[in-house]
Amino acid sequence: MVTTVFEPDVALALESEPDEVKRRVGIMGGTFNPIHNGHLIMAEQVHSQLGLDEILFIPNNIPPHIDTKTAIDGETRAHLIELAIADNPHFNLDRIELTKGGVSYSIETIAQLKQQHPDTEYYFIIGADEVAYLPKWHRIEELVTMVTFVAVKRTGFTQPSTYPVIWIDTPLVEISSTDLRQRIEQQRSIRYLVPVKVAEYIVKNGLYQDDKH
Repeated sequence: MVTTVFEPDVALALESEPDEVKRRVGIMGGTFNPIHNGHLIMAEQVHSQLGLDEILFIPNNIPPHIDTKTAIDGETRAHLIELAIADNPHFNLDRIELTKGGVSYSIETIAQLKQQHPDTEYYFIIGADEVAYLPKWHRIEELVTMVTFVAVKRTGFTQPSTYPVIWIDTPLVEISSTDLRQRIEQQRSIRYLVPVKVAEYIVKNGLYQDDKH
């Protein structure tokens, strides 16, 4: 049975890590359809507060959702991520799920990453609202033994979980990719909601103009 941790002290959690771990890497996974400033703020706060070496942005190929969602092609989503993170030296893009193809399961991605980089400890970053859905994740009992989940919350909010979760306070920035796509389709401004280069690329290439993605 997985040990239940509600609000562990972050400093103690980090001090308890084994000495042989050389690198500590955060993972931001998702469809990123499109990436926005909310994603970047989450990633930056986790990187800073946990003192991680790197944050990997991993766009999925096909999300394992019961309610099937469509998205623009993976390489375009990946390019938008590249544009968004270009000025941050500790942010990097990893195309591992796009290269693999098919449905993207976190358990398979983490297993592959750990095989390639056995000296790395991974921290999986999720929103506070996703904590309640952890029991529904594919092979979650195995996954929680392979990564440390980090939930990003607003001050004073926590969501009880039967799985170990480190809680991080961040500024509350309510931006969603769904809202962005609707704004673009309705020709409303997305300025300050996404990085400038991302907005320019979306407009130049006519992305999200029919609200089908």
